Amino acid sequence: MKKIVFTLALMLGVAGTAQAQGDVEAGKAKSATCVACHGSDGNSPTDMYPKIAGQHASYMEKQLAEFKAAATGGAGRANAIMGGMAMPLSEQDMADLAAYFASQAITPVPVAEDVIERGAALYQGGDIERGVTACIACHGPRGEGLESAKFPSLSGQYPAYIKTQLEMFRSGDRNNDPNGMMRDIATKLTDDDIAALSQYVAGLH
Repeated sequence: MKKIVFTLALMLGVAGTAQAQGDVEAGKAKSATCVACHGSDGNSPTDMYPKIAGQHASYMEKQLAEFKAAATGGAGRANAIMGGMAMPLSEQDMADLAAYFASQAITPVPVAEDVIERGAALYQGGDIERGVTACIACHGPRGEGLESAKFPSLSGQYPAYIKTQLEMFRSGDRNNDPNGMMRDIATKLTDDDIAALSQYVAGLH
């Protein structure tokens, strides 16, 4: 048993050292091409594009790698704009950019009063009858996500962007979620569910 534990620890250690370590200052210098859509500090000036300020570095690295993979014909996250942006990035570039934007503070979003009750009920408790898992299980009580599992932070994100992503998971247009977790949940959500959830979770902080 001790040998197994030691071997696993060794393997995890090797995997950890193999991963590129992000440098905030290097990422800031490399972020010039990101500014037009995501803003200089990761707070996008328009809800057409997501805020990436304060997002988990591990999640951003995963998305960049998958944008690049899809752009080269592999399995990943297909996006015409981000595919082209990610194509020339090395693993170190991705790590540096992720480290920089993760170090920035996201601007808060207010919650509309009329969605709090419905949004809170779904987010915190899900819907057992429809098989909808509570969002809080993966995204945390304040929408902070989980860095180690690459579950994104949603707090402060534009509601319009969250809504679009839930709709894309529901339709299958976005399919880079581990084990189809988000697709499975989103297919059970109504338009009203998505509207309430996207506004409610964005305002958690």
